[in-house]
Amino acid sequence: MAARAGSLVAAVLAHSGRLDKEHLGARVGRLSRRVEELKGEVCTMINKKYSEFLPSMQSAEDLVAQVEGLTNSIDLLKAGIENEVQRDLNVAVAEFTELKQQLERDTLVLSVLKKLQEFDTAIKESSSALQEKQYVTAAQQLEQARSSLRSLESRRGFELKILKALGTELTVQTQNMIYHLGEEWQKLIVWKLPPSKGSSSLEALVLSELHLHTLPPQDEDAAVPPVAAVLQALAVLGELHSKLKDFGQLLLQYILKPLILHPSLEPVPEEQPDVFILRFRSQELALDESSPMEVFEKIKLVFEVLHKYLLNVPLEQPGEGRKEGRVTLAELLGELIWEELSDCLIHNCLVNSIPTNSSKLEQYKEVIESTEEFEKALKKMQFLKEDTTALLKYACNVDSHFANKKCQDVIMAARSLMTSEIHNTVKISPDSSVALPALPDPGSGDHVEVPRALRLLPSGTGSVGSESRLSPFTLCLPSCRISCSVQELVQLAYHTLLEATASTDLCCVQLFDCVRNIFQLFCEVVPTYHRENLQKLPQLAAIHHNNCMYIGHHLLTLGHQFRYRSTSVLSSGAATFVDLVPAFRRLGMECFLAQMRVQKGEILERLSSARNFSNMDDEENYCAANKAIKQVLHQLRRLGMVWQDVLPVNVYCKAMGALLNTALAEIVTRIAALEDISAEDADRLYSLCRIMVEEGPQVFTPLLDKDKNKKYQEEVPVYVQKWMTFKELMIILQANLQEIVDQWADGKGPLAEEFSAAEVKSLIRALFQNTERRAAALAKIK
Repeated sequence: MAARAGSLVAAVLAHSGRLDKEHLGARVGRLSRRVEELKGEVCTMINKKYSEFLPSMQSAEDLVAQVEGLTNSIDLLKAGIENEVQRDLNVAVAEFTELKQQLERDTLVLSVLKKLQEFDTAIKESSSALQEKQYVTAAQQLEQARSSLRSLESRRGFELKILKALGTELTVQTQNMIYHLGEEWQKLIVWKLPPSKGSSSLEALVLSELHLHTLPPQDEDAAVPPVAAVLQALAVLGELHSKLKDFGQLLLQYILKPLILHPSLEPVPEEQPDVFILRFRSQELALDESSPMEVFEKIKLVFEVLHKYLLNVPLEQPGEGRKEGRVTLAELLGELIWEELSDCLIHNCLVNSIPTNSSKLEQYKEVIESTEEFEKALKKMQFLKEDTTALLKYACNVDSHFANKKCQDVIMAARSLMTSEIHNTVKISPDSSVALPALPDPGSGDHVEVPRALRLLPSGTGSVGSESRLSPFTLCLPSCRISCSVQELVQLAYHTLLEATASTDLCCVQLFDCVRNIFQLFCEVVPTYHRENLQKLPQLAAIHHNNCMYIGHHLLTLGHQFRYRSTSVLSSGAATFVDLVPAFRRLGMECFLAQMRVQKGEILERLSSARNFSNMDDEENYCAANKAIKQVLHQLRRLGMVWQDVLPVNVYCKAMGALLNTALAEIVTRIAALEDISAEDADRLYSLCRIMVEEGPQVFTPLLDKDKNKKYQEEVPVYVQKWMTFKELMIILQANLQEIVDQWADGKGPLAEEFSAAEVKSLIRALFQNTERRAAALAKIK
């Protein structure tokens, strides 16, 4: 058995190098059969050993040796098979890979050659088509050549010098094509424009003309190609956008915008056998402003003729990412110029047509309808695509624009009034009728019901006698003069609020805020703009004081008057101006008090030249003091004339009283401070004081009627705090010791009311020599 196994293995190994003559399957099959035979023999041996108990150890050992030998033979065969197959397999794969790489190189070379052939063919066909003026074909072939070149440039390792030469050739051909198309474009669309200088003037614009040689040629062999071919070729080359952009800008500058900006211009279309001409005509009798309807008609006429002779050309748009590849020239031009055109229409046409009065808002519907019709016409010509444009939105939002325009006009008018001259005045009085809007009586019914808490007399009370009624002048402003501009400013506020109550809620709120802005603007503009005059000129300071009080007076009731006028948003109670009143009163007071300080400073400066009223027996000193007093009185008289009939009487008297009081207090202080007053000094001081007492009251002339001024001159002690002090000083200057003691009356007399004990003693020591009588008199002053 071992011999058989060995011979089998030897046979297998002998055939290991000749796989091509005998199939491996046959040899493996024989080996398998021998394994089966051996398996049977082993089973038989096992059965005999363990079932029949035949101790045949020798036989078992032989079988083990045979099995081991057969196992070794199998391992040798397996190794031989694996080595042989793997070697042959590696050789096959290497050969296949080399063949594949060779094939890929050949394929690459073929594709490159094919692309070169395509590039060359495209360039030749493009050049041939260009010579025959087949522009679309020529442009498409150029794009095909460009596509082939891009494909070549994407291949790595290709000869770059060839690519550079091809690129140069393509650029030259493309530029040549663009040049020819540009020439054709210039033949088709000819602009005859005015010289550059003064091209925006009306005379120059009338000379502008647009010639379109885009009429279909009557002769089929005509040299001029159809406009569609030129445009399509430009589109293919990507040059149409820049051509259209330039055309759109010229169209805006020389045709569309002039029609909007110059009402007298009118477009005149003219068709001739081989050309269409669009020119202008100037109307001599034209309005300063055209209505939007007229402007829309002119613009629509221009687009209609352009659409007929140029814009109604369908084009293929390559590489635009559009759902539909076809688009009209009108649509492309619309995308380029509509935004600028609509802005010009809004700012130079629709803005001017916005009414300035709410009563005309209803008529504006005609403009809205006209705008809508205008846009529909442009959409029909495919110039517009959007459903709603800025133009229509602007026209429809008329309420907001009306409010904005009204507010702008009001603010401009108010600012003009604030910067006008202050000294042009008008007299107002409690019974004067001011030209304000006629407001309904709170009891007339044309209002919101007045809350009971705001009624003058609660309902249900009995009639009140005439003696208990308020004066008709209660809460009225006193007679004075105010600037005409301020009266007009308040009238403007009333008229604006009157307009607000007749408008929509949105407009009403805007106009109300506008009126508040007017008054806040007044507080900022007037003191700044007129600062120098208000500081230098007392009359203007007084007028400004009155202006502020007048405005504040109206602000008290301005909101409430309109609150009860209608059921608008102003009736909610939030429409009030009362919060602005303190600011206006403070503004007027501060300006006038600043002027008062200036005048007081001048009075004290003049009195400082009186040499302290000392040594009046010296003629020079007396003349200086007399001159100072005369200058003060002259200053007061001048102020009285400046403020006369301007300030309210009570303000006038308080102001003049305060200034006269400043002078008297200064004189009293100076004289009371003297340490030695001779009899002659006392007489002269008395004469100076008498001038002040006699002429001082005469500066009180608040009214033009001299007779009526006497009442206020007699009431000088009411307005001049130091008046009685001054008169007591005059008494002391002329009295003897006993009279002074009697005037003191143990601290209960009139002298004690005006001077302190120390001041009286000081005057006594200055006026009288040191005697026992003076000592006795001084002892009584305590």
